[in-house]
Order: sequence, then C-alpha cells, then structure tokens
Amino acid sequence: ALADWYLEKSREQSIGFFQIGGGIAGDFPICVVPMLRQELQIDVRLWAYFCQISDSTTSYGSYSGAVPNEKITWEKLGIDTPRFIIESDATIVAPLIFAYVLNQ
Repeated sequence: ALADWYLEKSREQSIGFFQIGGGIAGDFPICVVPMLRQELQIDVRLWAYFCQISDSTTSYGSYSGAVPNEKITWEKLGIDTPRFIIESDATIVAPLIFAYVLNQ
C-alpha cells in the first residue's frame, strides 16, 4: 500500500519523510523508494527531505537505525537531500513542530 501511494503521489509532487523514532521499525517505511528503484526497476524520485526525531544518539551506541548520511549509501536519500536529525524526546518536540507547521 505504501509503494502504491508513493508511486501515485510522487508523480505529482516531491515527498519528504518525517520519522519519529529510530531503529529498524522506524526505517522500514523509508525503504519503499530503494525497493521501487532497485528491486522493481521503477524510476521514481528519491525522498525530497528527511527529518527524524529520536532520543537515541550514535555517540552512546544506542542508535540501531541508519543516521541520515548513511541513508545515502542505500539510495534512500540523495547526496543533496536536505536531512535533519533532532536528538530529543519526540513526545515534546513532535507536537511543537506539528503545531507550527499546521498553523502556517
């Protein structure tokens, strides 16, 4: 369903990826683009941007998912894709970001 949605929507516009949390489960949805491009050989756009909120930091070895720069090597993101990681508690940060975006 996510692949079908991405195929339909990405024809009309660029789509970004906003991830809350990390690890394998958090990274699973972003893999739809490399799956379409590499496995199914469908030429689709890469994600237009990437932002993640996570309280796991690589400095303590607790981050089991790929940090934004590593996602480039898997063709989840392009080298010029704007990418951000917010190392904080998502229950605090996400509502603040969503309130700001929805009020624009």
